[in-house]
Amino acid sequence: MSTFNRFLQEDIVVSTDKIVTNAWTNGVNKLETFFTSSNQNSYASSTSQANFFLEIYKDDINLTSSAEVQFTVSYGHRLGSGSVDFTNVGEAIGYSATRCIYNQYRQLVFGDEKSNFSFNNHTPRDIHVINVARSRYKHNLKPGTLNLKLIGNNTLHLTDDSITKTGSAVITNIGRQFNVVSGSDGTMSGSSLNQTSEGSGSYGLFYPDAGFIVLNAEALRNYDKNYWLEGSSNVATAANRDQMYTALKAASSFELDSEEKISSQYFFTRIKNGEFNYTTNPSYVDTNGDLNISSFADSPTTYITTVGLYNDDNNLLAVAKLSQPLKKDFTTEALVRVKLDY
Repeated sequence: MSTFNRFLQEDIVVSTDKIVTNAWTNGVNKLETFFTSSNQNSYASSTSQANFFLEIYKDDINLTSSAEVQFTVSYGHRLGSGSVDFTNVGEAIGYSATRCIYNQYRQLVFGDEKSNFSFNNHTPRDIHVINVARSRYKHNLKPGTLNLKLIGNNTLHLTDDSITKTGSAVITNIGRQFNVVSGSDGTMSGSSLNQTSEGSGSYGLFYPDAGFIVLNAEALRNYDKNYWLEGSSNVATAANRDQMYTALKAASSFELDSEEKISSQYFFTRIKNGEFNYTTNPSYVDTNGDLNISSFADSPTTYITTVGLYNDDNNLLAVAKLSQPLKKDFTTEALVRVKLDY
């Protein structure tokens, strides 16, 4: 009587599927409402959180305590313009919140604090960053689903160029890098990465595996000269940071999907005619040890309800339940496919 059967190599198959879901809370595809917390407007010191980033909610956190952060916006300047220096002593001059933001993201992307963000070979001094909350996506953000609308004095529709330039992603320390361009659904409008007449490069860079977007502040200024600022000294209102929030709120349109890779392992459990036809189930016999069903004496029959997966030490690792009992005797064979997702 068979007790354990070892799977052969051809009995085990591994498959990977990609599951796409909407990124925003409650499965919303297009984020149309944008709120901030009143607690984020404190600039008590140069190191206050408000000088570094602004958390954006889908619901009004001032009214709904369960509101969840969707993403943050921040402004970085490699020379430290746009925020107060932490101290005015000696070599510390110029070290401020905006310089920290710029250094933080170039450290993530390039692995150092010397490389600068370049957009189609153009290197501006400042950037805007939209960082999607980690709770809003599974494995990564899905390229080709980014649709970001900004309204200052003019309206700008942004997307990544993953569809336009399929397979041409740049690989960085934090995964794939795509250009942010004018267009929709991963397709660029026009043919040049120099998105403005001044030749200031693309509108930004999209890092779907790390969950953030770095926008080219100079390209935004060239597109909408009377709205976007560089390194505003108006720290009391965090003008540079708030510009992005205001432009997003006015547009009320931010689309993005999450992508998850699910690996499945299939175990093809083959039960031959001469196997598993006897059972130790106590219900098969009466109190005297006689078969409750006398025909089983000449034609042993079992009903398979469960498949157990064991390791080499015979420890049970996983159990698969059949939807209904499967009749098994010496005249039948069975194939049960067991699927493990992880």
